[in-house]
Amino acid sequence: MAGVVPHLAETNLLRIVQAIRDLFEGRSNAVGDLTLTANVASTSFTVKNCGSGSKILLTATTANAAAEIAAGGFYVSAVASSSFTITHANNAQTDRTFSYAIQG
Repeated sequence: MAGVVPHLAETNLLRIVQAIRDLFEGRSNAVGDLTLTANVASTSFTVKNCGSGSKILLTATTANAAAEIAAGGFYVSAVASSSFTITHANNAQTDRTFSYAIQG
């Protein structure tokens, strides 16, 4: 769920207040959905809100995604400015889909 993102030079007080309220109500532009790439052992994602110290929070949204987590070889293996990488099983499944939130 996206929130209002005021420009750095924003002077409209109502827009600034709405952006602050959005944050307090849990809205963020640092969320989305992703699907692991089939037939490889890791998948990289480009996300502009990601920083080198960010924490990536993932929630499985399909049965195969949940099974991927349960198998024990699934983890965030790298976090950098504007990207993160997930290491996972190398298989042909094309529906290992997750929702993500980035913090920090």
